[in-house]
Amino acid sequence: MKLLSFRFEGRTLFGPKVKKEEAVWDVKSIAEAFGEKDFPSTIIEGIAGGLEFVEKVRKLAEQARNSENPEQFKYAFTEIEWLAPVPRTPKNILCVGRNYAEHAAEMGAETPPEKLMIFTKSPTSIAADEQNLLAHADLTDSLDYEGELAVVIGKKGSKIPKQLAYDHVFGYTIANDVTARDVQYGHKQFFLGKSLNGTCPMGPYIVTKDEIPNPHQLSIATKVNDEVRQNGNTADMIFKIDELIAEISKYVMLEPGDVILTGTPAGVGKGLNPPKFLKAGDTVKISIEGIGTLVNRFV
Repeated sequence: MKLLSFRFEGRTLFGPKVKKEEAVWDVKSIAEAFGEKDFPSTIIEGIAGGLEFVEKVRKLAEQARNSENPEQFKYAFTEIEWLAPVPRTPKNILCVGRNYAEHAAEMGAETPPEKLMIFTKSPTSIAADEQNLLAHADLTDSLDYEGELAVVIGKKGSKIPKQLAYDHVFGYTIANDVTARDVQYGHKQFFLGKSLNGTCPMGPYIVTKDEIPNPHQLSIATKVNDEVRQNGNTADMIFKIDELIAEISKYVMLEPGDVILTGTPAGVGKGLNPPKFLKAGDTVKISIEGIGTLVNRFV
């Protein structure tokens, strides 16, 4: 199932993509119409419901599809304002650095990392698919892109055993870990350079984990103004998703709605010769097999 968050007539809503249509079901309205009690009021409440929530949404969509007037329960994509699938995470977005060997090399590492590199981005950096993003020319002249597979946590846990890690995954989305490189290195800490407003666009959907049985066989590509800059595969991750969840949860309690960015393949702007950073007017498109394409233009 492809789930999205959106705004319609001032209301913040969520629902599944309508099959074979560029539209979304308003499952909250469907739940009200068909007497479904205790239906989640937010996407994070739904995520916490796991597969039971997914099945409930499927049944509601089927009821709407078979009703006398299904059109009243769905909106065309052109009618809605897209939001990030998780519009606001419970805490900072968790990010993995240098998780692809070739990217580690282009960033100056002589050998691939032996231990996880973890940093965070502020939840205020979250942005949506098709949203125009600031180039922040007043703060940086080294704005970079990083196309990444993002894991959405669905089940709370601490010190999660590696063999149980996927039980805590709700689904997957696409993220762009936009980074002000000069700020990142100037502060000797990643947080400010990673947390400028709008520097964590995500979307367009969360794809539930049942539709992506192996997240380590997905092509991932980033285009800047239709020039392919990154062309990798999640099979090349140094630390796999179960390892990430097990290690991070040793130190940080994971909660429904938390998002883990799993690292980026080679081809970032800083790694090119000469470097190619983002500027106003650039469009970045990140595509991941089985999920879709995240598109943002910088202004």
